[in-house]
Amino acid sequence: MWIAFAFGAAFFAGITSILAKCGIRKTDSTVATAIRTIVVLFFSWLMVFVVGSQRQIGGIEGRTLFFLILSGAATGGSWLCYFKALQLGDVNKVVPIDKSSVILTILLAFLLLGEPIGPFQAVGVVLIGAGTFLMIEKKMGSTGASAQGKGWMLYAFGSAGFASLTAILGKVGIEGVESNLGTAIRTVVVLVMAWMMVLVTGKAGQVREIPRRELAFLCLSGLATGASWLCYYRALQDGLASVVVPIDKLSILVTVVFSWLVLHEKLTIRSGWGLALIVAGTLVMLL
Repeated sequence: MWIAFAFGAAFFAGITSILAKCGIRKTDSTVATAIRTIVVLFFSWLMVFVVGSQRQIGGIEGRTLFFLILSGAATGGSWLCYFKALQLGDVNKVVPIDKSSVILTILLAFLLLGEPIGPFQAVGVVLIGAGTFLMIEKKMGSTGASAQGKGWMLYAFGSAGFASLTAILGKVGIEGVESNLGTAIRTVVVLVMAWMMVLVTGKAGQVREIPRRELAFLCLSGLATGASWLCYYRALQDGLASVVVPIDKLSILVTVVFSWLVLHEKLTIRSGWGLALIVAGTLVMLL
């Protein structure tokens, strides 16, 4: 049964980007991030009470809380950049760049935390890097040119960079704190940060102007993220982490398939090879 939950986690994680893309056609990406974070916050705290880790809140040390807040700020930066990139560019181009954050995470873990880079990790880094390069080829046509002109790639790389910082800071801050509680605390920071961005940029009035259809997709995107977390936790609880984690990482396949079915984004032969290399690199790194 846990295998089904593992695939469920990958499926819901994969469709999150698709649903979000449908929710930001007219809605500003910063406003959209703030809205969907409310839904994600609900699920993150639901997880805390499911595992009973709320009892640890009073015992969190100041240093740990500080790094959790920094990690949350990095998560907020990553989400804001990610959804801006999704709004400007194609999903099957943005997602591979975002997933490449694993490369920078490994390098930062080596430089800052002293974690060794094994041979499998090195091979995985090369494969993922090569695959990402193949998948972000410049798309010919008006849509691709427009996306290039608006700098979607810079936002996508910004998302990957902040995601890497999230992992490193979270690694330091999660010591002595149950992982779901740490995630919930970081999500609170993300929510505050997202709404501050909405207010500072003068976009608060746009909240009331969100089309109902797009609001529904944004909420569904948040629900998909929450459902992914719930399935992932259940799979890890009952199954083998060495099997659950690789399955969850294959969510990129779900994203690419749905970007073709729903958004009609075409995958070229070159991009197909890139996707294959990313998947191979992910699996190799988990050996």
